[in-house]
Amino acid sequence: MNRVWGWAIAVGVTVVLLVTALSDEDTTMNPLGYVVLVAGGLALAAHRRAPLTVLAVTAVCALGYQAMGFTVPAVAYLVAVYAAVRAGHRIIAVAGSVLMIVALPLVLLASANASSVSEAFAQSRDALQLAWLIAAGAAGEALRQAERRADEAERTREETARRRADEERLHIARELHDSLTHQISVIKVQAEVAVHLATKRGEAVPESLLAIREAGREATRELRATLEALRDDDTNPPHGLDRIPDLVERAQAAGLDATLTVEGRRHDLPAAVDRTAYRIVQESLTNIARHAAAKTASVRIDHRPDALTIQIEDDGKATPGAAPIPGVGLLGMRERVTALGGRLDAGPKDTGGFSVRAELPVERS
Repeated sequence: MNRVWGWAIAVGVTVVLLVTALSDEDTTMNPLGYVVLVAGGLALAAHRRAPLTVLAVTAVCALGYQAMGFTVPAVAYLVAVYAAVRAGHRIIAVAGSVLMIVALPLVLLASANASSVSEAFAQSRDALQLAWLIAAGAAGEALRQAERRADEAERTREETARRRADEERLHIARELHDSLTHQISVIKVQAEVAVHLATKRGEAVPESLLAIREAGREATRELRATLEALRDDDTNPPHGLDRIPDLVERAQAAGLDATLTVEGRRHDLPAAVDRTAYRIVQESLTNIARHAAAKTASVRIDHRPDALTIQIEDDGKATPGAAPIPGVGLLGMRERVTALGGRLDAGPKDTGGFSVRAELPVERS
């Protein structure tokens, strides 16, 4: 849309310049002058992408067709001044305008299009229109300030929303901790005591009681992981790729033959990508230790120019071709990856074991 609007401005200014030149009886019929006139107008098509280049081109063109006897106002240059100031190049725009004010009379005198200094200054004043020149710069500065204030307001709104979200997340964490942690702990302790007493008396432990004990343990672990995720905020920076070796060492200490391979050249990653990569490896290794009955596991991290790829594989008891059970951990990983616009593939391998592969897009500045 900006490109279309830029061309619309360029064509409009070019038409104005041509109409002005053709309607002026004093304008000489110099084909090269019309070429320079058109070039100066069409150069405005790039006023957003290269404002300083356009400023220089329109200035040279204005001096050129004035030297060839075209008494046409430097409309294209005025628009270029506006664009340069709007882009934040105020000093260069002012310096360029001062040079134009000085150079235009000299060009008119050198080209013999003005017979005296006073006539040269009069013609340059008509061509440059100091009032319009100042107005163009003022309009560009006013719009630049307005855009800056709008950006600042948007940034403030985002920061406020983020702060409120953090406060709400911490509030939810406190509520979960106060309301659920105690109750689950009581259930787990009571189940543990019941199993212990039954075993001590030599009685058969009911399967339902064992299931309650295991469910209590699992609920405690999941609740702890949930609370940890909810409490991640800027005051307690979450773990990232730098802490993945610690996860691998912890898995090794638990008896799993785990390896870590890092490929590619590491670049600075967005915080969300860094945090998500850590969570994926953490959750995958935790699932392997709990459910996979695996002996070995491998973690591979590949830094690519446009993406970060994480792959975790094990040699556990997953059946090839079987659909993975979408537990809380797997669903959480998928939600994190999807939120970043990435892709997560998880399932049993054809050769046995389980594989988790995540691809997280990375935008380079």
